[in-house]
Amino acid sequence: MPELWAGIDAGKAEHHCTVIDTGGAKILSRRVPNGEPELLDLVRDVLKLAEDSPVTWAVDLNAGGAALLIALLLGHGQRLLYLPGRTVHHASASYRGEGKTDAKDAFIIADQARMRRDLQPMHQGDEIAVDLRILTARRYDLTSDRTRTINRLCAQMLEYFPALERAFDYATSKAALTLLTGYQSPAALRRIGQARLATWLANRKVRSARTVASAAVEAAHAQHTAVPGERTAAAVVQTLAKELLALGEEIERTDAAIEARFREHRHAEAITSMPGIGTLLGAEFIACTGGDLEAFGSAGRLAGVAGLAPVPKDSGRISGNVRRPRRYHRRRLRVFYLSAQVAARCCPVSRAFYDRKRAEGKTHKQAVLALARRRLDVLWALIRDQRTFTPEPPQRDLTTA
Repeated sequence: MPELWAGIDAGKAEHHCTVIDTGGAKILSRRVPNGEPELLDLVRDVLKLAEDSPVTWAVDLNAGGAALLIALLLGHGQRLLYLPGRTVHHASASYRGEGKTDAKDAFIIADQARMRRDLQPMHQGDEIAVDLRILTARRYDLTSDRTRTINRLCAQMLEYFPALERAFDYATSKAALTLLTGYQSPAALRRIGQARLATWLANRKVRSARTVASAAVEAAHAQHTAVPGERTAAAVVQTLAKELLALGEEIERTDAAIEARFREHRHAEAITSMPGIGTLLGAEFIACTGGDLEAFGSAGRLAGVAGLAPVPKDSGRISGNVRRPRRYHRRRLRVFYLSAQVAARCCPVSRAFYDRKRAEGKTHKQAVLALARRRLDVLWALIRDQRTFTPEPPQRDLTTA
């Protein structure tokens, strides 16, 4: 029996698997529930069809509903390729028929895995990298929820108490949020007065309680008109303020968990030795790369995936044109771009490189991207050589024995 290729169109509750041979002929097509017993039966049946010949599996998801399937295949030593769903979508246009079914998608995945040689095999995930991926994703959700809640809070306050909305920056002031859990209307603030409000805030461990109380009462004295719906709006503001305080505490706990887990990774010291990369960006880098750079093969490939390597745009006699890629991993680009921005301010070596690019006529964004590309090469070398960053490259020992 020749080599087989098994393409799996992954879903939440069920997957569809199509197996083809070296000529592209369909050997098996089956819908399988997303459960361990059923998936193990599928693996056994496909290996039985192969009759000791190699089997290459391919899937269009690398997480989510395909996580159990991936763990089972890698745990059983199977070769597994990842074909992004966007790639499957574009490839489907070259296959006969306009219809879309799970069986057709599974066949396309298997056929693309059979023909292409540029797909990287998936490896057993680094446990710390998986944990960091979960924790950083959770932090993204929390910060997004916090931003949305702050916007709702400010919009609601603007409707009935604009003076107090202008008095504080609710995105950074925990004291202002604490104030809103107790007092939200002009009348309530005027009744309690500045002295008693300062005492109330101090009892809740608010810093600069007198300053906060003074600003709040001053805003209350600037408005004596009660806007229709004020009572209901004040109750909503109180609820939102409590939610924001709880979200802030949850983000702090998540940050602590991220830092503790990141420090356990073997590359943590090398990554954080780079100027501009702290615990959070370092943890995001590990989460995005899986903690193993060997899967990328080279720094150039990682730069391409991160959107830091330009792609040619030549046609006819026009050559030498390059442009930024349209498809890239945005979280990886974010890590290198943000760290480059910080390094351009605090690291003399990075600042000199940035200034040189600006002197060449580059815009700020272009100079930061060029710096990010250079820093990617440096970080790759640090991780490869298991050493930490130094402003000057290490001197090679040229003495002979």
